[in-house]
Amino acid sequence: MILDSGARQEFESGAVRDISKGKGRCDLLPLDVVANLTMDTILGGLSYYKENGEKEFLRIVFHNFVSVNYPSIEDAVLDLSIHFEEGAEKYGVDNWKGLPEWTFLSSAVRHYLKFKRGDNDENHGRAFMWNIVCLMAVKGDAE
Repeated sequence: MILDSGARQEFESGAVRDISKGKGRCDLLPLDVVANLTMDTILGGLSYYKENGEKEFLRIVFHNFVSVNYPSIEDAVLDLSIHFEEGAEKYGVDNWKGLPEWTFLSSAVRHYLKFKRGDNDENHGRAFMWNIVCLMAVKGDAE
């Protein structure tokens, strides 16, 4: 289940998302410093992506996360599809395509940290993967 504060943030594209105010803007963190402090390779990959915009780092981050947390890539993708289903029910099909890139990075980092911390109020691992995949898609990862 995707948590819902009941408040919406609307973007120029018309896309909506649950408000981010009060959740932290994780995309504004100096991710290179945070990755060094935590010695976390996932955060390191996201830092490289943030600094260089190279989508390959998103692919690496996704595969590293899946390899440790799922029995197979197929299991991860099927789990991920549940988040797409729940998001479509909550916001409409393909609403995510109108969201700004920063929202995906911020949310990915936040969900990853909550996953690592062991929060179980929602499926943070699934939400992390969703944000990475959506960021790759809006960056044109079809090639």
